[in-house]
Amino acid sequence: MEKSSLALSQIFEPIRADLEKVDLEFARHVQSQVELIPRIGQYIQTAGGKRIRPAVLLMAARLAGYDGDRAVLYAAVVEFIHTATLVHDDIIDDADLRRGRLAVHSRWGNDITVLLGDYLYIKSMALALTHDTLDIVRVLCDVTLKMIEGELYQLTKNGDADISEDEHFDIMRRKTAYLFGGCAQIGGMLGKIPDEKAQALREYGFNLGMAFQLVDDLLDFTGDAQAVGKPLASDLREGKVTLPLIHLLRQSNDGEGSRIVRDAIASHSVSSEQWNVLLRVLKEHASIDYAYRRAVEYAERAKQPLYAFPSSSERDALLALPDYVLSRDR
Repeated sequence: MEKSSLALSQIFEPIRADLEKVDLEFARHVQSQVELIPRIGQYIQTAGGKRIRPAVLLMAARLAGYDGDRAVLYAAVVEFIHTATLVHDDIIDDADLRRGRLAVHSRWGNDITVLLGDYLYIKSMALALTHDTLDIVRVLCDVTLKMIEGELYQLTKNGDADISEDEHFDIMRRKTAYLFGGCAQIGGMLGKIPDEKAQALREYGFNLGMAFQLVDDLLDFTGDAQAVGKPLASDLREGKVTLPLIHLLRQSNDGEGSRIVRDAIASHSVSSEQWNVLLRVLKEHASIDYAYRRAVEYAERAKQPLYAFPSSSERDALLALPDYVLSRDR
């Protein structure tokens, strides 16, 4: 996999000050008389995270000619929505770690974490309603509903070794791509650009989100556990059959790789020996290469709509982001 020449900090440089404001806005709005809420909020914030979704919104707003303070507010709203889905997802997946630290539910328990996720969802919509912009609130509600539908759909397909590529891509669209698309679209809506240009930004974000999720799934096979912040083979242990495995099972549905996948799904465990065999078989069938090529396709597709805009530092940053996504190792 090619490595991008630009680090995320370089790509985000034009909006660095605004991203810092987003962090402050998040911390300010997670304050509550119930002391546990800001304590968990701070724990989540200090765990790191790339802030790609709020950054896309901020840069899209700049590209659309908007320079007011509402972009920071809506970027914080997006971070609230994303964080809510993360804490709920970790409970559903029974994932002990998130970004190398204990997941919120592992530290505070499922009951508190479910309610915290609910609090973050409602807080996000309350923040979005601060301004009289129901069209933006509508976009946020739509993408949030799609994310929840995606999680429910994924649960119905969990442990299904015969999931099709189309079904898997539908889950990715709902769980990841629509939020990325919404971020870019909202940036355009703030700039009051024509609808077709806002839709061009939505297409950019949507395809970027697809590339992001494909690479995220690949890291379960190619990443370093410490860098990724969770044990490798986590998806398989949780019963999630992602694109490399879908490709492998399509190529060889009765080979040793297929047996390992089906055994792992049934037992929720993979031995290091089985994992090494599976990696070898994936390489033999070029299944990881296949999934990476699909990610490259979406990354290239993301760039095309941006050429509807004149050259600028913001456009350059948005054009660099798909290449970063393809090169990331965590």
